[in-house]
This record gives sequence, C-alpha cells and structure tokens, in this order.
Amino acid sequence: MNFDVNIGNPRQKPHAGRLHSIKVFPSVYVLPRAITIWLPNDYNVNQPHAVIYMHDGQNLFDSQHAFNGITWDADRAMQKLIDEKKVRPTIIVGIWNTELRYQEYFPLAAFENLPASLKRNIRFKEGNLPLSDAYLNFIVKELKPFVDANYAVHTDTESTFIAGSSMGGLISAYALASYPGIFGGAACMSTHWPLGEELDNTAYSKPFIDWLGANFPPPGKHRIYFDYGTAGFDTSYQLHQKEMDIQMKTLGYIENIDWLSYKAEGDKHNEIFWRERLHIPFHFLLRKTL
Repeated sequence: MNFDVNIGNPRQKPHAGRLHSIKVFPSVYVLPRAITIWLPNDYNVNQPHAVIYMHDGQNLFDSQHAFNGITWDADRAMQKLIDEKKVRPTIIVGIWNTELRYQEYFPLAAFENLPASLKRNIRFKEGNLPLSDAYLNFIVKELKPFVDANYAVHTDTESTFIAGSSMGGLISAYALASYPGIFGGAACMSTHWPLGEELDNTAYSKPFIDWLGANFPPPGKHRIYFDYGTAGFDTSYQLHQKEMDIQMKTLGYIENIDWLSYKAEGDKHNEIFWRERLHIPFHFLLRKTL
C-alpha cells in the first residue's frame, strides 16, 4: 500500500509533540480515511511506546477539521501526564470517521441481540447491518500492523488501548470484548447505550450490555473505563451505565483498580467536556501499574 504521509503539516500544529498525517489510508474492509498519529515531545525510536487508538480522529488535535471547530486537545492532556510521569510514554493514533460513522461504530452484537420489533426502528445508510466488524478488522488487521511496523511501539496486549466517546464508546467496548488479545483496555466516554433510539429505554441497551457481560475478558489483565455526564444529552446515560456496572461487578472487576465508572457532574455531551476530563481515562488506562 502507498501512503501519503506528511510530517509536521502546518495545518495540524499540536500543542505538544508532533503529528504525522496520513491523508488516505486504504482498506479492504471499510472506506479509506485519514489517520493522524501523535508523537510526544520525547518520542525516541529506540524506546517503545504504548499506543492508544482513538475514534473520531479529526476531533483530537486540529480545530480546522474538528466538529464545530472544537478539539479534544488530546496532545496536551497526554503530554502533561507523560511529563508528570503519571503514565508511560504513549502515542495516539487518531482514526478519522466517515459518512458511515454511525454504521461503523454500531456494534453488530448490539443489533443482533435486539428483538425484531426494535431492529425495525434502526436504519443504516448501506445494507441492513452494522459495519462494526469490518471497522474492527480494519483497525486490527491493517492499521495496527502499519503502526507496529513504522513506529517505536510495544505490540503486546498490555500496551494497546482503544478509546472514544458516544458511539465511539460503544465501539470501544465492543473492540475489547471482540479482541481481548489485542486490546489491554478501553475508555468509553459518554457511551451512547440507547443506540440512537429512545434515550430512557433500556430495551435498546440491555441486550448489548448483557452480551458484554458474557464476552468481556476476565478481570486481572485488562482495564475498562466508563463515564457519563449529568446534563444535556448525557442525562439519560446513568440509567444504562448502572446496568453495565452490575455486569462489571458480577465479572469480578474491582472498581478503581481495573474498572472505573465515573460520573461527571454537570458535564454535557460534547467535545468541550470530553476535553476537560480526558486526562482521567488516559491516566486510568496508561498508569504504570495495574
């Protein structure tokens, strides 16, 4: 595959570190898309780093491409933690979304386990099924091998993480359950448990939450972070997250050790609030000891 890689693109000047921009990353599984890879200030080709793969990559660093011009400032949050030696050296791989975002981030298991009466309420742009499995194949079988081959990174499970917000939270949880041998942890921020339908109806969320409870890896070697706000769109999420928390306890995960469910008082469902608390999941996943 041929890649157009621009190093130090002035349109993407980070607060810290440097960015590698791949304008078009081809795939046999999903639509081609841009990838933005952030390297910290002290990036050294002789020192392997951990890797965190993040969805909605255009929102992470560059306001010119971010939704409503608001970025997560993921570079600033990560660099501060690295400088304070609170997390191990880490690179961030930002995976840009496409016009099929909803379909790619919608876990197939969440759809398949819905009763037929609820499936009829969900509409996709292409076909009748989510594209989540194809999207995860892209990350695991195409993107990760590229990153492993071209950057100084640890390739093991304990050093590979995935994160996102809203529907990105759903696909992150699905990724961990689907590929526990690839991902050592997931951060699911403002997880959109209702699947885009009735916000206060657990009939949409419960089948997938139960599936996660049956398919998450056993505790001890993985870290899982959830959060939700208490204002705006996020108001409905506590109802669903409580169901997920029951599953985590049943599985034997220990809160604040290998699992965290964080209630962000007053936070709404947008990039401003995810930016303000991003350091929490970064630290939880990437701190040096379990």
